[in-house]
Amino acid sequence: MSVTIDANILLYASDEQSPRHDAAAALLAQLAAGPGLVYLFWPVAMAYLRIATHPNIFDQPLDPAEARRNLSQFIGRAHVRCPGEAEGFWQAYQDLVGADTIRGNLVTDSHIAALMRQHGVTTIFTADRDFRRFTGITSRDPFAEATGPASR
Repeated sequence: MSVTIDANILLYASDEQSPRHDAAAALLAQLAAGPGLVYLFWPVAMAYLRIATHPNIFDQPLDPAEARRNLSQFIGRAHVRCPGEAEGFWQAYQDLVGADTIRGNLVTDSHIAALMRQHGVTTIFTADRDFRRFTGITSRDPFAEATGPASR
């Protein structure tokens, strides 16, 4: 079974002041240790870089070089994959969203969900409940799991 993570996991793991830091850092350490296949999709990596280094979003922004090093350490693992869109992505995206009115932040979430489908990934670790709307995708909130049952 392969899994992926959302940008919020990376962000909480980088923010030592966050009450979610310990849980996010523990999850990343567990995934980094392997041996299970982990996917880090490029929209997630770029969102992490954008938010972690932005002084108007992140209370204590990371230096861009530090943020890139954080990603490099994770991406450099033999069992971590960073694929992009494969042939037929647009059709996969259209099939995913169907007649649903996807707009705003859901555009990025549906992009990630379509990438997951294309690459056979069914589980995402995220604090974002919006992923629950996508059929065939299991959204696991590691912060809720620390205090209760897993989310859908």
